[in-house]
Amino acid sequence: MRQIACPIALHPDGAPHRIPMFRHPLAGLQFVKGGIRDGERPEAAAARELFEESGLETRNALYLGRSDLIMADTIWHFSLCRLAPPVRPRWQHLCHDDGGHVFQFEWHDLDAPEPVMDEIFLNARKWIKGAL
Repeated sequence: MRQIACPIALHPDGAPHRIPMFRHPLAGLQFVKGGIRDGERPEAAAARELFEESGLETRNALYLGRSDLIMADTIWHFSLCRLAPPVRPRWQHLCHDDGGHVFQFEWHDLDAPEPVMDEIFLNARKWIKGAL
């Protein structure tokens, strides 16, 4: 079964439900996530993916849990990542995956109405919201 790490990077201003989301140029609005390498702990994979896809660094990552209900034949692992201020309200990041893409990031309030996004990310959003 495929293993996915999903960092939950909370905005450092104290707003408990603001996390970064980005617009993928080919796949729409989504959260940072990525595969877990052989022998890699899920929280280490979450910190690595957060940096690779967003440029954000975490001081520590705390494993929160897992779900096999997000996507078929896949286990998603969620880790809480604490960021150090300052952070920008919006930013771009060049991610080198899949030949390279520039991702457009902004902070998403989990208490706001559900955005238009793929069902996989809506499932992940529900899990994250329930965990916080």
